[in-house]
Amino acid sequence: MSISYSRQDIVQDDIDAVVEVLQSEFLTQGPIVPRFEQAVADYCGAQHAIAVNSATSALHIACMALGIGAGDIVWTSPITFVASANCALFCGARVDFVDIDPSTYNLSVGALAEKLAQAEKNGALPKVVIPVHLSGQPCDMASIHALSQRYGFKIIEDASHAIGARYKNECVGNGRYSDITVFSFHPVKIITSGEGGMAVTNNPDLAASMRRLRSHGITSTPADMAPRPDDEIWNYQQIDLGFNYRMTDIHAALGLSQLKRIDDLIAKRHVLAARYNELLNALPVTIPWQHPDGYSSLHLYVIRMKLDKTGASQRQAFNSLHAAGILVNLHYIPVYRQPFYERMGFNKGYCPQAELYFKEALSIPLYPALTQMQQDTVISALKQVMPG
Repeated sequence: MSISYSRQDIVQDDIDAVVEVLQSEFLTQGPIVPRFEQAVADYCGAQHAIAVNSATSALHIACMALGIGAGDIVWTSPITFVASANCALFCGARVDFVDIDPSTYNLSVGALAEKLAQAEKNGALPKVVIPVHLSGQPCDMASIHALSQRYGFKIIEDASHAIGARYKNECVGNGRYSDITVFSFHPVKIITSGEGGMAVTNNPDLAASMRRLRSHGITSTPADMAPRPDDEIWNYQQIDLGFNYRMTDIHAALGLSQLKRIDDLIAKRHVLAARYNELLNALPVTIPWQHPDGYSSLHLYVIRMKLDKTGASQRQAFNSLHAAGILVNLHYIPVYRQPFYERMGFNKGYCPQAELYFKEALSIPLYPALTQMQQDTVISALKQVMPG
């Protein structure tokens, strides 16, 4: 049987939670979504949480709540899923990319500082910067936040990989260094709701805006409504142009059940990663480095091939491993290399460190239910592909 790079971890309690909702009065817009939101907010130490149908939707309404629009500029990392950049384009803004740190693979603070200094001279500073916590490792948020104070941009943390991660001994999502943090609950992530996402913030106005935007821009809060004649029924009003981005109670029930096990799920990932670190020691690869300021949720275990020693190209290794049933993946192709972004004028080589990463990186299997026997199978296949 094949071994995927990641997969969901479902137990009977998860199934029971979903069945209970299916047998209840509300399948959507019921009590479970608010419970899930409150549980995530409490876990992270945030004041507000807004559940939606995907992290992409959360990124979109986060940008909208921060007033991103035509003429604005948003910066993010090139090594991320395309949604981290697309969310700015959805709002009519322009997007640009900041090269990555060669050790963490996250957005480079040094590259960001240099780019900001030049942008200030050119009168083209970003309105929002979106750092991405790749693989679950937090970015250097204190430094990014300090730059935001100097240059006046807002921050959305794309923590799609990083619920349960910690930065400077505090949970990612607590809002100390950003305006909004976004989580993903896709099946391959740390916990899952089937599909789903969430935005957390400490700003009540941003929270209220995102709640409206996820549900057609409609409010039923009297204080937010425009005056209308007393003899007319106005139990709701559309005051913004929003979307149907709501999460169902079915999805929220699964997410809420999974959240109860989050620390255990991450601990299992760390045990497996530590074993990989030992088993890969003799192979011509660079293993993930953990910054001492952070505790990664370890969504991914990314190795980088030492191509001068492997005896195989990245493409050859990818194909051979798949043929052997080891379904490695690549996280990610630099966003600006995608055909859509090339048509916007971006070219190969725009971010040199991202290009090097792109040529060398492979995500090998890591998920809580991965067995030691399966790990040994992965290592054996790697030795066959890249004997050194």
